[in-house]
Amino acid sequence: MKLQIFQVDAFTDKVFGGNPAGVCPLDHWIPDEMMLKIAMENAVAETAFFAPGSAGFDIRWFTPEFEMDLCGHATLATAHVLINHLNHPQPSIKFHSNSGDLVVTAEDKLLTLNFPSRKPVPSEVPQVILDAIQAKPLEVLKSRDFVLVYENEEMIRGMKPQQSVMDQINIDPGGVIVTAPGNEVDFVSRFFTPQASIFEDPVTGSAHCSLIPYWSGRLGRESMLALPLSHRVGKLFCKNAGDRVLISGEAVTYLEGHIAV
Repeated sequence: MKLQIFQVDAFTDKVFGGNPAGVCPLDHWIPDEMMLKIAMENAVAETAFFAPGSAGFDIRWFTPEFEMDLCGHATLATAHVLINHLNHPQPSIKFHSNSGDLVVTAEDKLLTLNFPSRKPVPSEVPQVILDAIQAKPLEVLKSRDFVLVYENEEMIRGMKPQQSVMDQINIDPGGVIVTAPGNEVDFVSRFFTPQASIFEDPVTGSAHCSLIPYWSGRLGRESMLALPLSHRVGKLFCKNAGDRVLISGEAVTYLEGHIAV
């Protein structure tokens, strides 16, 4: 069986920036085990698989280890592939997923995700996470992911979490977000996934489902600019829209080809 495959750098306008995602168009669904093996072979944080659905497309996301419930950058990458490589005629693309209905709209080069809001609530954090990060947060919250809030951007930049320590816990399917006010943007963040082959996800769109409502409430405004502080540069234009969040960015194609499975 031969399948199309794309690799797209999302939330960036330059190749080798943002977050790389695999994108695999399907005519019909293939076995879950096969999708997981393809994701393992791609060796990027997430690979999106999509197929025609009753109202648009059905979409699923796989890391090299397991299926995710929601993924922002791979959804953005999928919309980029549909518009730029598969001749999708409309500026609005509807996806159905395990996290409900999602919409991506296109305006010039900017793609906007319409995702569910996941406002985090105060929580306790497992000690092993604090031991791994070695920095006490000002606040601890949780939605799908743990959200640890710190004083400033420099603290987030300087963190060197110990993966071997954090790997002692399993947050299925979430991770650990560390965040703080930004120097030149509204807020910064980093995202870590225990027990994953890619420990630090460079630009995590779905994490902003929690970060946007938190920072919107704290800063008192709906529109914000976010900067994930990974080794790959990417910026996200964010808007709080009640029970939804809008996350915008660009994407560029790195690879186009076929796989034989």
